[in-house]
Amino acid sequence: MSSRREKIEAMLREEPEDQFLRYSLACEFDNEERSDESLGLLRSLMTDQPPHVHSFLRGAQLLVKLDRIDEARAALRDGIEIARQQGELHAAGEMGELLASLGAAGE
Repeated sequence: MSSRREKIEAMLREEPEDQFLRYSLACEFDNEERSDESLGLLRSLMTDQPPHVHSFLRGAQLLVKLDRIDEARAALRDGIEIARQQGELHAAGEMGELLASLGAAGE
């Protein structure tokens, strides 16, 4: 039986630009503790046109887990702006909450 990641990778071969599939693969990599691969995919989704809003939050959460707080803050600030531009106010709010919770951590 194929793993969930293998199934996603197979679908991506058919639709390599599909944002949902790429995001799903990034989440699977994170679940498998393959942080570098996850972060690479999330960063590519952040620079897509249009940017994938939820990748900013997931990427920031991963950066926090990796104790890269300043990078997480930057991703959240960018993500909040992008989310607002795209009318994704709930996502902007979640990112704002995470940003506030980081406070002065890591500074």
